Amino acid sequence: MATERLVVVGGDAAGMSAASQARRLKGSTELEIVAFERGHFTSYSACGIPYWIGGLVGERDDLIARTPEEHRARDIDVRTRTEVVDLDLAGGRVRARDLDSGSESWTSYDKLVLATGARPVRPRIPGIGAHGVHGIQTLDDGRRLMDTLERTEGRRAVVVGAGYIGVEMAEALVGQGYEVTVLHRGEQPMATLDPDMGGLVHSAMNGMGIRTVSRAEVTKVLTDEEGQVRAVATATGDEYPADVVVLGIGVEPRTALARAAGLPLGPSGGILTDLSMRVRGHENIWSGGDCVEVLDLVAGRTRHIPLGTHANKHGQVIGAGVGGGYATFPGVVGTAVSKVCDLEIARTGLRERDALEAGLRFVTATITSTNTAGYYPGAVEMTVKMLAERRTGRLLGVQIVGGAGSAKRVDIAAVALTAGMTVDQMVTLDLGYAPPFSPVWDPVLVAARKAVSAVRAVGV
Repeated sequence: MATERLVVVGGDAAGMSAASQARRLKGSTELEIVAFERGHFTSYSACGIPYWIGGLVGERDDLIARTPEEHRARDIDVRTRTEVVDLDLAGGRVRARDLDSGSESWTSYDKLVLATGARPVRPRIPGIGAHGVHGIQTLDDGRRLMDTLERTEGRRAVVVGAGYIGVEMAEALVGQGYEVTVLHRGEQPMATLDPDMGGLVHSAMNGMGIRTVSRAEVTKVLTDEEGQVRAVATATGDEYPADVVVLGIGVEPRTALARAAGLPLGPSGGILTDLSMRVRGHENIWSGGDCVEVLDLVAGRTRHIPLGTHANKHGQVIGAGVGGGYATFPGVVGTAVSKVCDLEIARTGLRERDALEAGLRFVTATITSTNTAGYYPGAVEMTVKMLAERRTGRLLGVQIVGGAGSAKRVDIAAVALTAGMTVDQMVTLDLGYAPPFSPVWDPVLVAARKAVSAVRAVGV
């Protein structure tokens, strides 16, 4: 039997999960695997970078699940510091550049996996390339930021953007002893929440000593004579002193290669695949991770949702397909959790804006409760907001903001969304109860009860 060659572009979660799964299914005599990675590292937790920056994770290497050497020991030819710069789909080959030597060469493939990930959004403003301005997406990015923090004498940081990356990096910089200002364009931080829930995050961050400025459009990064960042300016003319700037605006799919090759892209610029993660219209090309769009099971359309949980699942599905098996990735409901200092933040499903864009009629219910029985020592407040379809009572989304023990309650709602449950059905869920863990009525069920009342009040 002739040996086929699998080429993997991207050496983190999706790419190396796919390569590893394919290797488990196919021996080296049946399948040669070559993986290109533009950075120094493979198979690492990008989600853990803020906690390494903040000092909660001791060493960078603690975030690495499997090194290039470990992959090579499993007959996967990993080529780090090598960037694929061109796809020749007709010829079945990729052109890669060694980033250290600059030399380029072509490598043919029988099967191709694109796992190029995402890149931090960088606003096109003067000074954005200054020393001390950092986007955070890879371990190499994290290392560069750590170098800046170690050599910078000042202790003023500006975080641009207040999404998941922004609030997590704000916490990390607080952990490093920085005075932190968060600037963002929105009405409230955490645009993945509705503004009323984002307002809770805003108040809590300010209470933690993190200055959070809403409706602040950054227009310029100001520098000193040596090109080092010294301040960030906004459209109102305000200037915020900074010794380091971290971009937390979000990420966008890294799909320039795919676009240039004419592969199908979705509304967010992510690669479009079928349920087996094959690129649409291409039998021998798969894609997964932060560079793809996935089906939103609630809204019924594709979205770009960059998360390591999805990327690893994509890789398993791709590896099965490459290895001759069969698996699918049906879609997501948009679950995400985060924290800033002592505040936990969670969401799943649709926000009000998402539901309106999808043409859905809905009701909302918001309740405030505690994470444990109110009389139990250490009980802290949590707020739950629930969206339900107006006519049917189908659960559409849940947002949670609160103290310790709040965020993971969103998993109850994620399961209910995946199952297509109504808020009526949720009320009867048999959830665990004991005073150290929950009130008699769990806050998610209290919100469901209120949502049931709202649905009944409006009728059809």
